[in-house]
Amino acid sequence: MTPAGSLLVAEDLHKAYGPTPALDGASFSIHPGEVVAVMGPSGSGKSTLLHCLAGIVRPDAGTITYGGRDLTAMPDSARSALRRSEYGFVFQFGQLVPELTCTENVALPLRLNGTRRKEAERAAQQWMERLEISDVGQKRPGEVSGGQGQRVAVARALVTSPRVLFADEPTGALDSLNGERVMQLLTDAARDTNAAVVLVTHEARVAAYSDREVIVRDGKLRDMAGVA
Repeated sequence: MTPAGSLLVAEDLHKAYGPTPALDGASFSIHPGEVVAVMGPSGSGKSTLLHCLAGIVRPDAGTITYGGRDLTAMPDSARSALRRSEYGFVFQFGQLVPELTCTENVALPLRLNGTRRKEAERAAQQWMERLEISDVGQKRPGEVSGGQGQRVAVARALVTSPRVLFADEPTGALDSLNGERVMQLLTDAARDTNAAVVLVTHEARVAAYSDREVIVRDGKLRDMAGVA
């Protein structure tokens, strides 16, 4: 039964790559403003789940509903538009554009959506200030530390005011101190804007920032809410 008020819901997802099942009847839901950590060993299916929820990969069977809309029935163009406007992404290695300044990297999603340059860069600077990196705005990604670069990636993910933020091992390339700061800033900013966060991680210290944990094993999910 789907929890009332859920923003993003997956029901009975199946996905296989050749003979190997990545998801085997997985179901998932998340509310606005909720941070859910998706945990599990390497190869368990957690990244496949994230890619299905984000509309990057189509499941072989099952349904995904976002804001009452059937994501699995949407054409590719509609899913791409959704990822640009209502979804935000943070990856393990940031994936910043090396030729652009940090401010231009943060502003990029807005520019791709047609926002004027000055307006986009003004919004970018506001987010960089909030994430304590306003001093690196004119530097390029290769000129900043790993922790600063990942905060730039978080600012880029949040600049469009997404309703869902997908974070795939967002601290995997950072030391523990920088990882803690990135997670604190990311989760605080998401909760302040009422964005839901799907957080894929294998680290307990990162999952500790979530409201709820789900475990993926052999393509199936186990919700840890209420589990002692």
